Amino acid sequence: MSIPISMTVNGQPVSGSVEPRTLLVEFLREQLHLTGTHVGCDTSQCGACVVIADGVSVKSCTALAVQCDGSQVTTIEGLANGATLHPMQQAFNDHHGLQCGFCTPGMVMSAVDLVTHAPNPTDEDIRKGLDGNLCRCTGYQNIVRAVKAGAEGMRTGMGG
Repeated sequence: MSIPISMTVNGQPVSGSVEPRTLLVEFLREQLHLTGTHVGCDTSQCGACVVIADGVSVKSCTALAVQCDGSQVTTIEGLANGATLHPMQQAFNDHHGLQCGFCTPGMVMSAVDLVTHAPNPTDEDIRKGLDGNLCRCTGYQNIVRAVKAGAEGMRTGMGG
């Protein structure tokens, strides 16, 4: 049995038909072809799948697509303004907050949510805010630096 759903993704209205058990990440990747949202663990442990739904970060590997019917969803693809990176994306690049890049979309989305709700986070706030996002390549110090720079960029409207 398919269920029709519609939502706004990255500012654009979208619709589709999904099985009741379809995960949001599957809908985004398979039907909308937004592959920046990664599937890392399928158990809500790694955070590679984080998107922002209705203003809150959500692990899309454990959210059903039907739960997001009518929602506003932002994926990593929706942050940049054309060729201009979002301040948090720019900061991750400038401060070497990534290595292989697999966890980066989820880290960036979690960081954007954190800074949206706490515009001037401390190192401790950042570490707590990114709890549940795993990176297996880097030390987290550069990620913390990137989030601090991204927060500054988001406050001032400039890149990281």
